[in-house]
Amino acid sequence: MFPRLAEHYRSVVEDLVMSLQALASSLQSAGLTATCYSCGDGRDGHGASFVADIGDGHMVRFLVSDFGISWVESRNGRELVKLEGAEAIQELQRMADLAQEGQVRAMQSLAQAA
Repeated sequence: MFPRLAEHYRSVVEDLVMSLQALASSLQSAGLTATCYSCGDGRDGHGASFVADIGDGHMVRFLVSDFGISWVESRNGRELVKLEGAEAIQELQRMADLAQEGQVRAMQSLAQAA
């Protein structure tokens, strides 16, 4: 059972890495500063680091690796929110939904509200 679960988790990490790369490209196209760096070739399940500047000194960072998943929001270098696991993925989905709808301004207003 445990080898199967480990393989499933590696698959989740691989899917997240591909999704983060696509989200970074989408945000860049919308005029936001966003980067995604993957470890290895991005297909080996090691992980990635995604960072986006959503305005007014508000940054989000999403880290995914074989060791875990986390979402950190900060403003002017001070940590505001840190989520892990499923909650972190839900925040990533919220950002992706806004980007898909072309609501870059909505993301920036979220930054102002935090």
